[in-house]
Amino acid sequence: MFKKILIANRGEIACRVIKSAQKMGIKTVAVYSDADRNALHVKMADEAVHIGPAPANQSYIVIDNIMRAIKETGAEAVHPGYGFLSENKLFAEALAEAGVAFIGPPAGAIESMGDKITSKKLAQEAGVSTVPGYMGLIEDADEAVKISNEVGYPVMIKASAGGGGKGMRIAWNDDEAREGFQSSKNEAANSFGDDRIFIEKFVTQPRHIEIQVLADGHGNAIYLNERECSIQRRNQKVIEEAPSPFLDEATRKAMGEQSVALAAAVDYTSAGTVEFIVDGERNFYFLEMNTRLQVEHPVTELITGVDLVEQMIRVAYGEKLSIKQSDVKRNGWAIESRLYAEDPYRNFLPSIGRLTRYRPPEEVVADTHVVRNDTGVFEGGEISMYYDPMIAKLCTWAPDRGAAIEAMRDALDGFEVEGIGHNLPFLSAVMDHPKFVSGDITTAFIEEEYPDGFQGVALSDADLRRIAAATCAMYRVAEIRRTRVSGRMDNHERKVGTDWVVTLQGERYATTIKADPEGADVTFEDGHTLRVESDWTPGDSLARLRVGDGDLVMKVDKITSGFRVRSRGADLEVRVRTPRQAELADLMPEKIAPDTSKLLLCPMPGLIVSVNVAEGDTIHEGQALCTVEAMKMENILRAEKNGVVAKINADAGDSLAVDDVIMEFE
Repeated sequence: MFKKILIANRGEIACRVIKSAQKMGIKTVAVYSDADRNALHVKMADEAVHIGPAPANQSYIVIDNIMRAIKETGAEAVHPGYGFLSENKLFAEALAEAGVAFIGPPAGAIESMGDKITSKKLAQEAGVSTVPGYMGLIEDADEAVKISNEVGYPVMIKASAGGGGKGMRIAWNDDEAREGFQSSKNEAANSFGDDRIFIEKFVTQPRHIEIQVLADGHGNAIYLNERECSIQRRNQKVIEEAPSPFLDEATRKAMGEQSVALAAAVDYTSAGTVEFIVDGERNFYFLEMNTRLQVEHPVTELITGVDLVEQMIRVAYGEKLSIKQSDVKRNGWAIESRLYAEDPYRNFLPSIGRLTRYRPPEEVVADTHVVRNDTGVFEGGEISMYYDPMIAKLCTWAPDRGAAIEAMRDALDGFEVEGIGHNLPFLSAVMDHPKFVSGDITTAFIEEEYPDGFQGVALSDADLRRIAAATCAMYRVAEIRRTRVSGRMDNHERKVGTDWVVTLQGERYATTIKADPEGADVTFEDGHTLRVESDWTPGDSLARLRVGDGDLVMKVDKITSGFRVRSRGADLEVRVRTPRQAELADLMPEKIAPDTSKLLLCPMPGLIVSVNVAEGDTIHEGQALCTVEAMKMENILRAEKNGVVAKINADAGDSLAVDDVIMEFE
């Protein structure tokens, strides 16, 4: 077996590969840019080599830099992770020329299947059903518009070398096709060093289901069931699960066998994924093949018990697969939630900064459930603007789908992240959404269910009462602690009252609390009583309680007369006051927010790519004003209403912080 491998990647996937290598007794080499000098993957590896400045196109995707690191360390093999150089034929060829094993497929397979245009042509030749589209190279925006009309709107504009939602746009008309072509081309060049674009028909109401394949260099190939990846935003997967709640055995078998046949046709080895779109009648269409490990591979590992990274390493070393198709089983259900540094309350715009608190739920391996967190960050670390915004992949497993969802709800509620905007509230909201719970989902789920963006979660009266009871009991404990510390009295029980008014989410609950050594009974005005039991103490940022007949997990921070509470996707200011304090609070005037309607504020830390208007220009609603790039994605900022540009405060090339004023309007 290899004695030392180099991981040509960063973040959580580099950490993931290091774990399997360590388990196999293989030493590891990390590579890092200026921005990643103190990154987790650097700390975990046995050795680390600096490869250049922060931008990926000056470090992680510069082949010469990686080859230098290999030579310096004597690494015998390279695992590319995903993204960066994982599907770069030239990199695989450079490794082969240097006598270094590539823990991935042969260069020929990368060239034929890693390129989306070529792979579609090969799939068509092999008789695989494919989505209608134009597979030739597209020279400019005018040609893109012409082809889009021939294919028929809506169309998907995609980077040939793309992945992870980068270089991908949906166009519903000529203007969007023209604009989307240029943005896709720019993103593709920046992310992959390859700006080739193709166009295909966008199939409405599809489900995105993919098949995991594994092949060795001895003619053996198997499929390890499917993953459902339909919960997507901006064509980037957010939640995945295995198996799919939609497929039947016949469709699963047909998709799996077709995937294996396609892999065999291009002499594929290593792990790979064949992606399909599946309509409501379970007709499936080849989308693309990813010649690498997928972000969502953990859910397949959890239901099959197969360590895909270990298998990739063994195949690269020349071993035969030890698993036959008949050995592949489906055990239980697994779900993966991708934690992104994106603020759901600001239309999921990227967020950067220091992780002042990063405390994932405890990882668990039990017969009843599993909690797994693949991550590449740590408390106190920085989230950079230069790379993908994914922080972690939180996975749960249980014997059935309902139990896996419940385990995920609990894990998300117990995941503490502070210092940046993140999508934990949104992930929690999806876990409770009736359509997701029923499995009735398509790739349009987020667009249809959250058309105006994510505005937070409105909890039911029953949930609000449980939180009210919990915070009432917690506030009483905090008040007792406060009075003891102050030393103002001997009999603290006489000073801490039993009547409290709890306000949250616009609701008001008058309560009476009766405490005992094991907990407290909280009674509401209508006579309903909830029993609260917990070992929470003031200052704890996470509260685990038993309220009534169920468990409740809340992230809590102290605020004036109460707590900031986050649970099940809701972010609440909970005030706990005496009846007299509540009466006086009603008389306080509300603070009016400042008027920013005449300003265009930068919605994220980023780089101004272009400014499309000039001072004095008359603008109309929906018009593109400027483009901001952050975390490898271009974001076009548009006018919310008609007006006139009074002043422009930023130029192309400027780096701005959140809420910096880009331009002002009359």
